[in-house]
This record gives sequence, C-alpha cells and structure tokens, in this order.
Amino acid sequence: MAEKTVSDFTLLDQNGNEFNLYKNLGNNQKVLLVFYPRDSSLVCTKQLKDYTVKKDLFHKNNLTVVGVNIGNRKSHSDFCNKSGIDFPLLVDEDKTVSRQFDALNFLGANKRKLVLIAPSKAILLDKNIPMITYLNTDEILNLLIKEKIL
Repeated sequence: MAEKTVSDFTLLDQNGNEFNLYKNLGNNQKVLLVFYPRDSSLVCTKQLKDYTVKKDLFHKNNLTVVGVNIGNRKSHSDFCNKSGIDFPLLVDEDKTVSRQFDALNFLGANKRKLVLIAPSKAILLDKNIPMITYLNTDEILNLLIKEKIL
C-alpha cells in the first residue's frame, strides 16, 4: 500500500462544475480517481457504465468515483450524455493531474489507472490496469477488501 500524501487540485467536470479533491475528502469519504484512455471507446464505455450502474455499492463503502481524462469538456459531456454516465469526468487537458499521479503513457495519453485517496490525503491504492481491460465494480471492491482498505 502506498503512503504518499497527495497535493490538492481543482478541475472542471463535463458540466463545467468545479471538483476540488480536498473538499470531497473527509467524514470517512474516500475518492477513487479513475484515469481512463479515451471518451467513447469500447472498453472505457463498458468500464464507466459499470461504475454508473453500481454506484450505490461505491456510495455504501464511502467511495466517491471520479473519472479523469485529458480530453476536453465537450468530449466528456458528449460521452456522458451518450452513455448515461452520471458521475464527474474531470477535464485534465493540460495533463497536470495525470502527471501528478503518473497516469500518462509514453505517448502522453492517459493510462487506465485507479488511485484511491483516503480522507487523510494518503494514497491507499495506486494500480495500473492493462489498456484492453478494466476492473469492474465488484473486482475493485474485492481488491479493496483483500488489501484491507475496506
């Protein structure tokens, strides 16, 4: 388990709303940053739709799910509207947050990666996932139980 403390950041989501990391931590609430390669791609669509459909399982375990990608706001908004994704997809066009969490590949695109941040601002989980697959909601929760995070 990683022990690094993360710096605060604020990014806009697909609707133009500000998301501030530190403001979303606390009261036992953790933030799961989901870095994903591309809006509207087959695997990313399946992944983020799964998280939307099973969002109650995340909420039950005090996990706020937030997507992060270097795409623009219109791309994120179109993706959400077309796919029914109803949690924040953060716009990281300048790649600052993606760099902060080592979530860029050698071409400068987002890796598929999960980063779980505790209310104490410590990283509880930092996991790269192969581009052609993803961890579904149940697999994430099982991993967090196995790692004694939940």
